[in-house]
Amino acid sequence: MPRIALRALTLTDQRNFLAQVRSSQTLHAAWVSPPATAALFRSYMERMALPHNHAFAICESASQQIVGVVEVTNVVMGAFRSGYVGYYAFAGFERQGMMRAGLRSVVKHAFTQLKLHRLEANIQPGNAASIALVRSAGFRREGYSPRYLKIRGRWRDHERWAIVAD
Repeated sequence: MPRIALRALTLTDQRNFLAQVRSSQTLHAAWVSPPATAALFRSYMERMALPHNHAFAICESASQQIVGVVEVTNVVMGAFRSGYVGYYAFAGFERQGMMRAGLRSVVKHAFTQLKLHRLEANIQPGNAASIALVRSAGFRREGYSPRYLKIRGRWRDHERWAIVAD
């Protein structure tokens, strides 16, 4: 039996999701800012319901507990057929291989079901765990983008990692 199950994140996940975000504040502090209130979660889900965005819950198979989230956003079709990947584990589930399995499942879904050709992940250089995760899923480092994304009020440098469909 696989350790993880992949499914769409839904509005019915709000209570569990917000509890996980609260318990993961220390883990996420420097890297990501997931929606932390009911209003922010509903707004997030509205954005994820747009055709160019997809949010996936990575769940532990046995308990169906959400262990993390992987998003494919800003999907552009046509000749580009590309999207951006973002993700985060919840506290207590990091470094157990479940996010690796979840990311690999999302990549497969993006290439086979969404018919994308390329996925890109942008990662702060100091986030060694995140870099190890994308590397283990087959992403390759393509470059460096100074002051690329504004996180927690500051423009931060990022490494650009990507994977293309075979």
